[in-house]
Amino acid sequence: MKIVLQRVSSGSVTIDNRVVADIQKGLLILVGIVDTDRQEDIDWLVGKITKIRIFDDENQVMNLSIQDIDGEIIVVSQFTLHAATKKGNRPSYIKAAKPDNAIPLYENFVKSLELVFGKKVLTGVFGADMKVSLVNDGPVTIIMDSKNKE
Repeated sequence: MKIVLQRVSSGSVTIDNRVVADIQKGLLILVGIVDTDRQEDIDWLVGKITKIRIFDDENQVMNLSIQDIDGEIIVVSQFTLHAATKKGNRPSYIKAAKPDNAIPLYENFVKSLELVFGKKVLTGVFGADMKVSLVNDGPVTIIMDSKNKE
């Protein structure tokens, strides 16, 4: 499971000209899933997401977590995170999990994040044509891969 974690001062997801998710200060997380992802991948990422200290404290030092600032979270499914670009100019998405496997993992990721985070996590709609808007605060963008824990 691969994520792109973005610290935002605002973020939203729009589908068919209708805003389905809208947050202020918090995290906008893009999630890509492969067939080998399991609950262990979800647990590792959720632990990191809820504890990572990327928000400024009173001294303008990134020392606070999403929980410390009582922020908000939007999660958006993004199979293109697993694009293979080695050959040719058209990316291949063969590594990305098919919907029958990806949807339950995605839903479990959101539920697990809500459980640890302690509040509702907003989402886009899996597989929909979404327009994602955000104001990246910092900018702060971090990529995490549960198969490559760096």
